[in-house]
Amino acid sequence: MKTVILAGGMGTRFSEETSVRPKPMIEIGNKPILWHIMHTYSAYGQNEFIICCGYKGHMIKDYFAHYYMYQSDVTFSVKDRKRTEHKNTAEKWRVTLADTGLRTLTAGRLLKIRTYLDGDDTFMLTYGDGVADVDIGALLAFHKSHGRIATISTSQPEGRFGAIKISESGQVESFKEKARRDQSWVNIGYMVFDARVFSYLGDGSEMLEASPFERLASDGEMMAYRHQGFWSPMDTIRDKAYLEDLWESGKAPWKVW
Repeated sequence: MKTVILAGGMGTRFSEETSVRPKPMIEIGNKPILWHIMHTYSAYGQNEFIICCGYKGHMIKDYFAHYYMYQSDVTFSVKDRKRTEHKNTAEKWRVTLADTGLRTLTAGRLLKIRTYLDGDDTFMLTYGDGVADVDIGALLAFHKSHGRIATISTSQPEGRFGAIKISESGQVESFKEKARRDQSWVNIGYMVFDARVFSYLGDGSEMLEASPFERLASDGEMMAYRHQGFWSPMDTIRDKAYLEDLWESGKAPWKVW
């Protein structure tokens, strides 16, 4: 089964980093967040990837073009123009890098890589800017059990603010400290689709998360896999620092490999 990763956005909310690199190439522990996401899938035997490139996509292509060397110790014989690689630890990944356009919206990016799915009836899709300890095996089993077109993984993110109930006069009637159970469920990626999803994408001029998802939900063709574990997006410097601290502490919850 193939896993599609959306990696073509411009990441405008994280311009401190994305002015020089695509968001999926921002590093956590000296490895691109894209590498971390792929390792999560690989831990469950999923090693075939299709990456939807766009903004600064050449940097993602360059990374994989030299990946074998990056994972090895290297000896260069400058005079002979020879290179010898040692201690190679490259993964078993098969990666297709597709140029899906600079400003293409997510539904359009998915349409552009359809040919690389080779007619597969089922495939996975996620975003290239968030990490989680989603049990991919359990996710796939859930998708197969319900028979609908789409499964999205959902989570209740950590609340950052307390919830306050205020009367008309301004009196504080109740106060709740931040808690996950008080938060709404949100889509965190780690999705599974049947090929029938392509009939919902139109001409690809919309965000996948807009009308296509709305129509799937309206038709009763979307189910939610409730992920109770860790998930964090990487949208800001604060998010990056948080993930870096977890990784450096040796307690990164998404490191399931």
